[in-house]
Amino acid sequence: MTLAPEAPRPRYITRHVTYRLPIIGRMAREVVEGPVDNAFAAVIGAVSAIAIGVLIWGYPALIFSALLAAALMLVTLIRITLG
Repeated sequence: MTLAPEAPRPRYITRHVTYRLPIIGRMAREVVEGPVDNAFAAVIGAVSAIAIGVLIWGYPALIFSALLAAALMLVTLIRITLG
């Protein structure tokens, strides 16, 4: 058994920038570093926000959320491809 120090964890620049935002940063840190329940609460909150947007603004809010989801998926696929 060797007494080698632990390998340093990789730093993600997106996390560093996101954590510095006033309100969103705290919520993002809770989702990433907190218990699993926080992730479910974030998903429920996002779905509730979309539903409230559709109730207030109607069909344009639904279209906007779909376009945002498509862009997010494109960025996710690019990040997976780049490694």
